[in-house]
Amino acid sequence: MERRLTFGRCMMLGLAWTVLGFMVLPMLIIFPVSLTDQYYLSLPKESLSLEHYKAYFTDEQWIDATVQSVIIAVASTVASVVLGTLCAIGCWRISTSRASAVRTFMLLPIIVPTIVQALALYRFWIDLRIVDTYIGVILAHTLVSIPYVVITVSAALAGFDVRLEQAARNLGASMAQTIRHVIVPSIMPGVLSGAIFAFTISFDEIVMVLFITSRNVYTLPKRIWDGIEDHLDPTIASVATMLIVVTLALLLAELWLRQRRSIARGRASGEA
Repeated sequence: MERRLTFGRCMMLGLAWTVLGFMVLPMLIIFPVSLTDQYYLSLPKESLSLEHYKAYFTDEQWIDATVQSVIIAVASTVASVVLGTLCAIGCWRISTSRASAVRTFMLLPIIVPTIVQALALYRFWIDLRIVDTYIGVILAHTLVSIPYVVITVSAALAGFDVRLEQAARNLGASMAQTIRHVIVPSIMPGVLSGAIFAFTISFDEIVMVLFITSRNVYTLPKRIWDGIEDHLDPTIASVATMLIVVTLALLLAELWLRQRRSIARGRASGEA
């Protein structure tokens, strides 16, 4: 029986690594392409070159598009983290069928295809006169990012000790003070995970940007899209490589902070 269980676990682990490799390995081709010595997307022929990385840092259009993407991503991340965290805490605190319905409703942006959302927002944004504006893109990205924050924060709240909240309320803390000083610090890993997801989704989002922007707002994904349509500029591969590296750095930083927090908790419980 134990051999069967061990064999089954090995099979599941092997399947998981196979799926992960199938998803990740194709992206590795981006790295050598970004170092190509050619003027089109291809592997290096004669030597490795950093020319296209230099082209990115010296081109005002690329830099301006990056700055706009960062501004929009930071603003939408802050909004989605605040709203998503409060929604998750409220649903967790009420813990009724209505709360479950609200949590399910908040997941609709993940369920509904992005193209459908983009068409709906485009029509609604026209009536609000916020098409091709920063506020319009920030609101759209916030709506898309909130579900991920709700999911990660709800997962963190599942392991929260309710006695901490009860102790804070018995000591005279208001609900706002309890959320700020007790609940949020305890679920901070989930909040940080949601923030990373929200920032990444906003920074990489392209479908809605194509629908609700024109000339005033020009994000980095839109610049990449136009580069693919006009000509296959190898600078696109350089930008993609840097985006992959930044995303991995954010994920590793979040895992490192989560590990440090778990170690600190273990030491605190040991001392107690």
